[in-house]
Formats: sequence, C-alpha cells, structure tokens
Amino acid sequence: MFLFKAASVFLFCLLASLTFAQPTTKSITAKEAVAEAEKVISNYKENYRSEAEADWENGKIQIGSDSLLFTVKVFGEKPKDGRSMFISMHGGGNGPASMNDQQYKNQQRLYKPAEGVYFVPRSPSNTWNMWHQESVDGLLEKAILDAVIMEDVNPNKVYVMGYSAGGDGVYQLAPRMADHWAAAAMMAGHPGDAAILNLRNLPFFLAVGEKDAAYNRNALLTEWSNRLDSLQATDKGGFIHDAHLMAGMPHWMKQQDTISVAWMAKFKRNPYPKKINWIQDDVVRKHFYWLSVPQGSAVKGHTVFASYHGQEIDIQKNDNDTLYIHLNDKMMNLDKPVTIQQNGKVLFKGKVARKTELIQQSYADRRDADYIFCSRVAVVNGKVTM
Repeated sequence: MFLFKAASVFLFCLLASLTFAQPTTKSITAKEAVAEAEKVISNYKENYRSEAEADWENGKIQIGSDSLLFTVKVFGEKPKDGRSMFISMHGGGNGPASMNDQQYKNQQRLYKPAEGVYFVPRSPSNTWNMWHQESVDGLLEKAILDAVIMEDVNPNKVYVMGYSAGGDGVYQLAPRMADHWAAAAMMAGHPGDAAILNLRNLPFFLAVGEKDAAYNRNALLTEWSNRLDSLQATDKGGFIHDAHLMAGMPHWMKQQDTISVAWMAKFKRNPYPKKINWIQDDVVRKHFYWLSVPQGSAVKGHTVFASYHGQEIDIQKNDNDTLYIHLNDKMMNLDKPVTIQQNGKVLFKGKVARKTELIQQSYADRRDADYIFCSRVAVVNGKVTM
C-alpha cells in the first residue's frame, strides 16, 4: 500500500478507522458483499477525485519525498468497458539529468496506440536502476488509480512497456508487479535477476536488435525466449509470449518494435488466475493476485506456488510462516464448502464467511476494484485460521 501526500492523509485515516476500529463477526450474503464493495469504491473515488485532478493538472505524482513527472496523450474513442492505459518508460540511466530529460521527451512520441491513455513518466532518478527502485512501484500504482478516476481507465487493461533502461525496468516490474498488468513489452533491455516464473499469467513481448550486443542484450533475449518456450510447453495455460530478435538492427530498432502495442492490446488482465507462481524480488511486495503476506514479513526469494479449481485450493510450495488466501464470489461459490490443502494434506474443509470489514480492508490495501475480497483464510505454519 502506498503512502499519500498530506492532502489525503485525513481521508486514509478515516477509512482505516472505519475499517479496523469496530470489526464485526457477522457474515454477509453475496448480494450484500457486492453492495458493500460498490459503496466503498464510490466513496473513495468521490473523496480522492480532487487529488487525482491535481496530479493530472500538474503532471506530477508525489508520495512523500518521491515524485514522478509525466505526460499524457489520449488516443481513439473510449470503449464501453473503459480505456486502456500504456505506461511507457524511457531509456537513459546513469548519467546527467539532461540526458534522461531528452530520453523522456523521445518516449513521448515513440508509440501511438490505436486507443488508450499513453502515459509517459519521467524517471524519478538518474541512476542505472531508475525504473526498478522500490519507490517506483507505489508511484505507478498511484498513476493507475489517477487514470482510473480521470480517464475512466479499465484497470484490467493497463500495459507496461519500456525501451533500453526502460526495457530493464520492464524486465523487473513486469514479474514483480505482474498482478497489475494486462501485458508487458520489453524493448532493448537487460533482465538482470528478474524472476521469470512470476510471468506465468502475464503475456510478455520481447524485442532486441540482432546486433545489440552491449550488456549481452541480444543473447539474453534468445535465452529468455527459449526459457519461456520451455515453460509454456510444460504449462499449457501460462507463459504467453512473443519474442523478436530484429534482423540487422542495433540498439535502435527504427521503431520495428512498435508492433508490441497492438500485440499487448489483445489481452486483458485476469485478476484471479487459477495458478500462481510468486517469487519475491529484492524489492518485496505484500500482495500478489489473490495471495498476500503480513506487512513486513516478505523476504527476498520466498516462493509460493498455489492454484485453485472449483472449490479446492492447493498450495504446492509456501516459504512463508503466514500466507493469506483472499477469496470472493468471482473465484468460487462461497456459499459452499471450500477445501484447502498443502503438499497433499487437507488443512481445511468448510465454509468461509463473507465479512464487511474484509471488503473495506482489501480496498484500503490495494485501491483496485478487482482486488476486493470478502473472505480470507490464513495458513500459519501449516495450519489454517480464519
């Protein structure tokens, strides 16, 4: 959950007090859960709108001491299900601010989606890892929330893309924040230590020039393409990808990579994938799709492999002392018993209650309408608690 600037601190505290001050044990119906979710979203958007308007007008997002300048262009007619959003990260990296300023300007005219909000942020720093430092996660989350309010962006149609150092950022942010994106496109970047397994539910486009040998970019694209081919062959529902080693091209691909925009636009995010691979990056995160861990407990390298089918949830691997499983009626019928097993052992079988406070808490945590959950189960050291 990201921090808010001073203007919204009071709102957050008020929401938090409503969420946590007077917890109730009363179970609610599926219909009541939908009504509560709609109320929570509506109230928040109404109260947050003035801040979103200020961000949009100023072209700047501020979270504490961290800030993100940006430009926005809107293309095409708005679809009935809301606009798309393309977050497009520029190149540059470790160097003078003037160099990155120029790259920022270049990125603003580099891609033109047929439809959507083309959002170009200026990196908050001038370092080699400028797009995958910890602060970037919260800044981009806030950008998405602003765009949902200001441009009626559909959060299931948000795409992340980047060139050169921006491509480095995509390699890192795509798997780390895979639950935010509908698809991702990496151009002319380097993967570093990115967690490829987290891409199981995220369509991933890659393009590098055939002659782009600096930092071994071209060879690493081939390596990642082969790894994704292998993963997709053994996991038929996952690892959708499209890799291009652009023939004869150096680092600058003369916009041959623009095919990535239409490719990404074919996909929408599935907030509730049946199978999840979650490996914590060096920047750890609390949430991933319908799973989470307690605040402050995430550890680099900790891994969860989990899936669900019908009313059954199966945990194949879990390195966390405490793992939360979040549920709603879009995933399964919560009026029927739910079974949870880990490593072949049944840990729980029974009904889980829908709770008003869990709806409020999940929205307070994530500010995403599709990550509102009315039920939660905790797996603590191999035992289930409610």
